[in-house]
Amino acid sequence: MLHVDLDQFIAAVEVLRRPELAGKPIIVGGRGDPTERAVVSTASYEARAFGVGSGMPLRVAARKVPDAVILPVDFEAYLAASETVMATLREQPGATVQVLGWDEAFVGVETEDPEAYARQVQSAVLERTQLHCSVGIGDTLVRAKVATGFGKPAGVFRLTAGNWLDVMGSRPTKELWGVGSRVSARLAKHGINTVAELAACDPQDLVPEFGPRMGPWYAQLGRGEGASVVDDTPWVARGHSRETTFQHDLTDPAEVEDAVRELAAHVLEDVVAEGRPVIGLTLKIRYAPFLTTTHAKKVPETFDRNEVLARALDLATVIETGRPIRLLGLRAEMAMPDDARKGHTPTRGGW
Repeated sequence: MLHVDLDQFIAAVEVLRRPELAGKPIIVGGRGDPTERAVVSTASYEARAFGVGSGMPLRVAARKVPDAVILPVDFEAYLAASETVMATLREQPGATVQVLGWDEAFVGVETEDPEAYARQVQSAVLERTQLHCSVGIGDTLVRAKVATGFGKPAGVFRLTAGNWLDVMGSRPTKELWGVGSRVSARLAKHGINTVAELAACDPQDLVPEFGPRMGPWYAQLGRGEGASVVDDTPWVARGHSRETTFQHDLTDPAEVEDAVRELAAHVLEDVVAEGRPVIGLTLKIRYAPFLTTTHAKKVPETFDRNEVLARALDLATVIETGRPIRLLGLRAEMAMPDDARKGHTPTRGGW
């Protein structure tokens, strides 16, 4: 199986539209104005060399690279480019394609020469879209995904059971797909700092810390094991969310209520298009300067807009009166279709 990952995808799409930007540090985020509150969506390799990364406040990124070209996010352009790439992948001989996001997908194929097939995929994508991609090859989805990082940019790399520990064993656990800094820190409390140490641990030893499902799963990640079949079942969204970063902190309760009402209206537009009832709501609050909390509540299955709005406003009563708010977000979870409820649809993350 192959993991195909487009290199600096959003920045690359912008360069295709503005060829004169090639080779320059590019930062994409918000409305392209570093004086506003916004975060970096992506940065070109030239900007990353200065320490700019996704999620960084746009004003901080602008200070790091004073001569950077800062552009607004253009979702429609990126979606159109992504759809062309995914269509190209599906056209490859014998390919089963599982889309992971705008810029990445797994490709399952039976071939005696995976490297040659990977290069064929790269050539097809480049010819059709003028976008470069890196390809990881693996005997599990985890190994294919991790392998891609070693192939960047525009390269091919293979990870299998045979070389997994040789390549990954001495690396910190946070470099594993699915293990971030927080989980890595929790593993370190148990003396597990490297991939090899995680691979060698008894999965049951992780249960007290992570639970009966996640504990063994992290141990499995350490060994690079897991699913070895690409699933092309269409993804079904479990929910829709919207969030707004305010240019000036909200403190007036009336302003806060108006903001929640507006978020609910936008989320309901997305939900109505799905044709599935709402079964849960999650409110995200970011207080100044940068403390984020979330509050979730299950709701009786409903299609009623007024009911959802009332539940959202009720959930908003947890907001601390008078405390400055810089961001609000609302997510509506929907009932899954019958086939998805039976487990045929892969899960995707929320916030």
